[in-house]
Amino acid sequence: MIRYIINRLLISIPVLFLVSLISFSIMQLVPGDPAVLIAGLSATPAEVEQVRIQLGLDKPFHVQLLSWYGNMLDGNLGTSLLLGRDVLEVTLERLPVSFSIALYALVLTVAVGIFSGIVAALRQNTWVDQIVMTIALVGVSLPNFWLALMLVILFAVQLGWLPSSGYVDFREDLVGWFQAATLPAVSLAMLQMGLLARITRSTMLEVLRQDYIRTARAKGLPHYRVVGKHALKNVMIPVITVLGIIFSLLLSGSVVIETIFSIPGMGSLLGSSILRRDYPVIQGGLLFVATMLLLLNLVVDVLYAYFDPRVRYDDGE
Repeated sequence: MIRYIINRLLISIPVLFLVSLISFSIMQLVPGDPAVLIAGLSATPAEVEQVRIQLGLDKPFHVQLLSWYGNMLDGNLGTSLLLGRDVLEVTLERLPVSFSIALYALVLTVAVGIFSGIVAALRQNTWVDQIVMTIALVGVSLPNFWLALMLVILFAVQLGWLPSSGYVDFREDLVGWFQAATLPAVSLAMLQMGLLARITRSTMLEVLRQDYIRTARAKGLPHYRVVGKHALKNVMIPVITVLGIIFSLLLSGSVVIETIFSIPGMGSLLGSSILRRDYPVIQGGLLFVATMLLLLNLVVDVLYAYFDPRVRYDDGE
């Protein structure tokens, strides 16, 4: 297992290199000049050129790329062109915000999605199954930005139960964070809840048809033990595989949701940086997100081995 984890970490290095290369190249091809935005629309061409020289944007592509890689190896991701702050510092400030909301959304997704999928499978072809699957289908079909606006109108404007925007640090006020993060988390989780419910239902139905389940029932085991001990653990194997993808989707969906709810997270930072051509922030932010997703996939693989005894990452494998 240790060797497997080390190998995966080593494999992640060229992946991160490729991600950084792609993000750097794409941003160089995007129309627009950050020097114009920084100097201002009223600046003269000479003033814009001076800003461009100060930022190093006048140098060839390969020189900028090598300079950025050299700084990255020293732990320096550059300075934001517009904020005037260190990219690493800004990213570390915003990352816990996005991560906390995505984790909240993941907890909602797992709790509601798995539970509703199991209930639907155990009540197959009944009105319970049809209602759960209909709700799941609606959840999968609704765009999260539209759902976010509808939740704001209902729970913030009409009922006044939850705030419509803003963010409270969970380290300062846990209750305030819970209130501020609920609507964004539900908006992110609704689509994934429906997806996970449908996957859990189909997997549970397949597991319940297996011979070992029939054997357990023939031995006279109670229904809750057959489902909880024998079926549920096998259901979790494909579900865990999907959770890594779901969490990555939750993080990527935060760009729109954080903008709607005015949340100072990585999503809103990347969104504003893309619009304003803040190259260092975009490249550093994408590098951080890619690193998190790679580590998440590693955690998923380890959990997969725990739930499926047939999978073993021995030193010889």
